[in-house]
Amino acid sequence: MSESSNVELDEELEELLGFLRDARGFDFTGYKRSSLGRRIRKRMADVEVSSYGDYRDRLETSSDEFSALFNTILINVTSFFRDPDAWTFLQREVVPELLADSAPEDEIRVWSAGCSSGEEAYSLAIMFAEALGIEETLNRVKIYGTDVDEEALRDARSGLYTARALEPLSPALRDTYFEQNGAQFSFRPDLRRRVIFGRHDITRDAPISRLDLLICRNTLMYFNVEAQTQIVDRFHFALRESGFLFLGKAEMLLNDAERFEVASMRQRVFRRRPGDSSSPYHPTPLKVRPGASLEHHSAARSRQLRDLLLDSAPIPSVAVDDDGTVVMINSPARVQFGLTTNDLGRPFQDLEISYRPVELRSLIEQACHERRTLRVNGAERRVGEDLQYFDILIQPLMGVNGLLTATTISFTDVTVTTKLKSEVKRVREDLETAYEELQSTNEELETTNEELQSSIEELETTNEELETTNEELQSGNEELETMNEELRIRTEELDEARAFLEGVVGSIAAGLVVLDNDLKVKSWNRGAADLWGLRADEVVNEPFFGLEFGLPTDKLRPIIQQCRDSGKRTDPVTVPAINRIGRAVTCSVLCSPFQGHNGGVVLLMEEHRNETPA
Repeated sequence: MSESSNVELDEELEELLGFLRDARGFDFTGYKRSSLGRRIRKRMADVEVSSYGDYRDRLETSSDEFSALFNTILINVTSFFRDPDAWTFLQREVVPELLADSAPEDEIRVWSAGCSSGEEAYSLAIMFAEALGIEETLNRVKIYGTDVDEEALRDARSGLYTARALEPLSPALRDTYFEQNGAQFSFRPDLRRRVIFGRHDITRDAPISRLDLLICRNTLMYFNVEAQTQIVDRFHFALRESGFLFLGKAEMLLNDAERFEVASMRQRVFRRRPGDSSSPYHPTPLKVRPGASLEHHSAARSRQLRDLLLDSAPIPSVAVDDDGTVVMINSPARVQFGLTTNDLGRPFQDLEISYRPVELRSLIEQACHERRTLRVNGAERRVGEDLQYFDILIQPLMGVNGLLTATTISFTDVTVTTKLKSEVKRVREDLETAYEELQSTNEELETTNEELQSSIEELETTNEELETTNEELQSGNEELETMNEELRIRTEELDEARAFLEGVVGSIAAGLVVLDNDLKVKSWNRGAADLWGLRADEVVNEPFFGLEFGLPTDKLRPIIQQCRDSGKRTDPVTVPAINRIGRAVTCSVLCSPFQGHNGGVVLLMEEHRNETPA
């Protein structure tokens, strides 16, 4: 291929990358052109497109093709505790040193950049839970997992993995940190809430700050040298002093010895050096260039005055841009909600104020979608033992072009007013209740007088009724005594009949077993106990076919069923058995219906010892 053709292809590739950036917000311009071009051409071959221009036309007409292309470019290769030796070094060397450098109440902040489908972020949660214990991890550790691939982030947020994905984990870790959910396993919910996933482009977006540990493995190698330098600058800014940076095996920091010291070159673990080794990356402040025009100075001064006015406003206010990033926190908001200037540039959803005293994230989306101001009255916020109440105003801000630029959230403290209204309402209710009770008391007194007069008349009548009732009770007592005597006589007769029947059943030398209509044992005579070695109290009310003794009861099912169906006695059957002393015998069993109990049967068992021929 000629040099001019190569130049044309390079220009077409750059135009395609610009289109991807402008159309979908994915900036791949910092990626290495060799690997990036190879992956795009692979996708073009899959859809049978030969030129970058034609492929751009396809992207413009098919939204699904964007997802397919991004999945081809963004290689999501990850697993739990990938490269076990490196993770072992983290667990044994880095984490203990990290914990030793922090106070017991300090928050531990960790960032997994390029987290893909979340295995790396959850590995971090498991690692800290094993080191600190689950309870302390829930209180202290916050893990951020970011990626540019929304599809991978959806998988990460679900926390669901297959059994094959969990194979790198020991059974003990899997049982402790995952719960089976159908054919998959879900990460335990309490630790899941300490892992925050979000979309973040490490080449463009502001980094997460004040980190103790930053993991970005096998991601830098896909970028060109210039992009890698910018990313490392951001990572240096993100780490606190002595914070750790964990890279992939194919990545090194050869030109940053002034800012990073080597903790383990073999495992690619580096540590931010103490002191201000000035990072080229800084959040960009507003500055006026020397020699700029008077208009620029005036505009800058106006912006400064506007910022001062916003900061000194009497009510707490926070502003969030259209990407959900905090861009303004005024002084009353910092005092009221414990925020700092370090929270500027952070995702609003990471701040406690986004969901307490009220869930604001959904309200912001609603206000932006409907393009109208929303109000929440009397939102309750608990601070220790005290309660505060706020009226919250969510107001979308539109630019001169009519597009949404930001959203302001204002908090008006109405605690005193709310409490006064509540107290007035309570006092009014108390007065109304007292008046109603007074009226009710007067009516009750009048009613009571009438009832007393009526009660006197009723008492006189009651005395007469009591005398009549006494006579009836005496007559009833005599009848009860007669009935008790009859019951005693019948009880004696029943006891004699029972003793007679028990004597008859006990006198039968053969085994006699009575089954009810559920085929549970109701009677088990002494002959059965001597024959099989089971006492009556061991078998009564037990299922006959569930008993285990020397007689194979399953062979009796046919004759028992025949007897129950026909209601007639069966012919005796012989069954080989083992008696209570372990001797092989032949048992003859006769089955008769149990009269008066539909479905019940009586089994008569006789033992015939097997004669051993001489």
